[in-house]
Amino acid sequence: MSDIIYTYKNNVYFNITNRCTCRCIFCIRNEKDTLGDAEELWHNHEPSLQEIKHAIDQFDFTGYQEAIFCGYGEPTCAYVNLIETAKYMKQKYPHIHLRINTNGLGELYNKRPIIDEMAEYIDAVSISLNAPNAERYQEVTQPSFENAFHEMLNFAKKAKETFSSVQFSVVSIINEQEITESQQLADKMGIPLKVRIYS
Repeated sequence: MSDIIYTYKNNVYFNITNRCTCRCIFCIRNEKDTLGDAEELWHNHEPSLQEIKHAIDQFDFTGYQEAIFCGYGEPTCAYVNLIETAKYMKQKYPHIHLRINTNGLGELYNKRPIIDEMAEYIDAVSISLNAPNAERYQEVTQPSFENAFHEMLNFAKKAKETFSSVQFSVVSIINEQEITESQQLADKMGIPLKVRIYS
């Protein structure tokens, strides 16, 4: 069985699906099959909720203050398991802060609103902005939906109104001007921007 929980740079991550609605040109899964202490992040089958709970039960969370839904896939593509996992974590480890790293297209994928339910169990959201405009977004993220950039921004707007902690991220594969323009867009929306260094 591939790794459902792994650690990387002193953080713990949940890898609950390999499905994704984007094919980002910078995605690390295009380069390697593993990260951090994981032996294998490509699942040979979609992890069941029972398997995810078993992984949680077997993992020592001592010393960790946060757990992040971010593996080799988009967590909202396994939405039911995402919510049930977060619920289980809150029951078992109420002190652990839960964050989701998402492309912000979960409502498109699931064809229904999900933010209010997510906010019952998830503490923070990091949304991949990835580009300052729709044209560049299409090039960088190669989403499987039309109008994805606009929908991602709508998701971010609603998330800001719902979650106490929301941030955007871009990867430094885009140029300095685009990073500046992304910062301007984030500032306009009142959402902090994190620039992740591409390596």
